[in-house]
This record gives sequence, C-alpha cells and structure tokens, in this order.
Amino acid sequence: MTVRTDAVQQPDGKRAPEAPLTPEPGPTPAPRRISGRSLGRLLTWLGLGVTTVIFIYPLLWLVSASLKPRSEVFDNRLVPATFAPENYLNVWQDAPLALWLGNTVLVTALAATAVTLSSAMVAYGFACYSFPFKRVLFGILMATMMLPGAVTMVPTFLIWNGLGQVGTLTPLWAGNLFGSAFYIFLLRQFFLGLPRDLFEAARIDGANNWRQFTSIALPLCRPALAVAFIFEFQASWTDLMRPLIYLRDESTFTIPRGLKAVLDQYGFSGNWHWETIVTASVITTIPMIILFFAGQRHFVAGIATTGNRG
Repeated sequence: MTVRTDAVQQPDGKRAPEAPLTPEPGPTPAPRRISGRSLGRLLTWLGLGVTTVIFIYPLLWLVSASLKPRSEVFDNRLVPATFAPENYLNVWQDAPLALWLGNTVLVTALAATAVTLSSAMVAYGFACYSFPFKRVLFGILMATMMLPGAVTMVPTFLIWNGLGQVGTLTPLWAGNLFGSAFYIFLLRQFFLGLPRDLFEAARIDGANNWRQFTSIALPLCRPALAVAFIFEFQASWTDLMRPLIYLRDESTFTIPRGLKAVLDQYGFSGNWHWETIVTASVITTIPMIILFFAGQRHFVAGIATTGNRG
C-alpha cells in the first residue's frame, strides 16, 4: 500500500502545509470462505448432536414421565404440566423396591467379580504359558461364543435343579466362576501386550506364578479388568431371563424380575399404575449411570488399549 504526500509551492518560496496523508485504497479483501475441513467438522458435530438427542430422548422422557401424575404419563411432554415428585416416595410403598435393589446389588457384584477374576486367570494362562493343544483349546473356547443361550438353557436349569438351587440367587451368579469366553479373549489380548521382561525379572527374584499374576499382571491390566467388570455388571443388572427361570419367591426378586411383577400387577390388571413403573425404572437406571461415570476413565482406556496384539 502506497501513501501520497503532495506539497504545494507558494509564490514567496515557502512551502504550504502538506495535505493530510491519505492512503490509497488497496485491493478489496476477498470474502472469507469455509474450507472443506471446517465444513466436514461442522457436519460431524451436527451429526453427533443429532445422534445424542436421539439416544438421550428416551431417558429424558422416562425422567419426565416419572414426575407426572397418572393421567399425564403418556402426554409426551418433556416438561410436565403438573409435577408429582411424590411418585419417588410412593414407589417404595407400592413395591418392596429396597429389597429388590439389595438382591440386585448382591447378585451383580458377585457375578461381575467372579467372571472378572476367573476370566483373568484363564486368559493369563493362554497368554503367558505354553502347554500341549493350547491353540486347539483356545479355538474350542472361542467356539462356545457361537452357541445361543437358548441351546444351553435347559441343560443348565437341570444342573441347578439337581443341585437344589432353583428358587435361590445362586444360579444368577455362580456360573460366572467358570469365566466367560468373551472376557477371556478380551483380557488375553491385553496380557499379550505386557512386556515380558517384567515377568522374567520377577522370576529371577523368586516370585512364583501366582505372585507374578497378582503383583504384576493384574495391576497392569486394570483398565481391561474395569471393562470386563462394567460389562458384566450391566448385563447382570438388566438380566430378566434368568430371574424369570430360577426365582419363585418375591423376597428373592431382582430389579428386572420385580419390575416385571409390578408391570403384571399394575400395568395390565386395569389399575394402570404407570407412574409407579416409570419411577421405579428411573431409580434402577441411576446406579448404572453412576457406575459408568465413576469408571469412565478406566473404561475408555481399556477399550482403547485392548486388542492391539494378536
């Protein structure tokens, strides 16, 4: 950009004051355009926002319905016209929800802990030791994942019935003491990524196999253990099929089985106490949300680092 400074010469030889400096007009800046990268990022965030709304809408509707009186549960308003917070007090009187919550916490904690530890031990053996027919046995283990649950449902029931455990909480968690093919595969992939020098050094220092497993392998694979624990906790917390098969007495019901009983009692008998059902559903959903956010860091780390070795 150039600047013009024109001075005028007067007749007496003196210079007149210079005119104010006026910059010459430069080129007009081109209109700012959105690059392809920015447009792609905008579309990505837009798609994520729409997907988030779609997935979170049922939960928002459930919470909203739990705060409405019985006549307004299905009016499809996210903001209730009439607030009924007393639903969260009445639900404890309409159903033994505290007892069902206690049973569910007991079953899910035992099931998640049992399957996590047992699967970790089996996975450690497949990852860190050599023995005859290792690949064949691992292939058979993976093949069990292809069996539908309906195939083993009747034989498993006959086993527990022969042991006299039908009607108790034992069949809901004790089967996890034998591990799970999915979690064994997941944890094996994580164990394969651990540096072998650590185990060699521990062996030189006199640590036996069990000490190496508990002091080195388990602490290092904490993210993968968190993934297995959270997955199984969620599966046991929401499991309805096994409680329907094995539980008979209302005092042993878990949350899904109890909600099924409440639905049978209030939903289709003409009473239509839907506010009780949706309120109980919200109460039973809250622990899973808290568990996920509490273990989110380990959960994401386990998902990101598992499976990097074959």
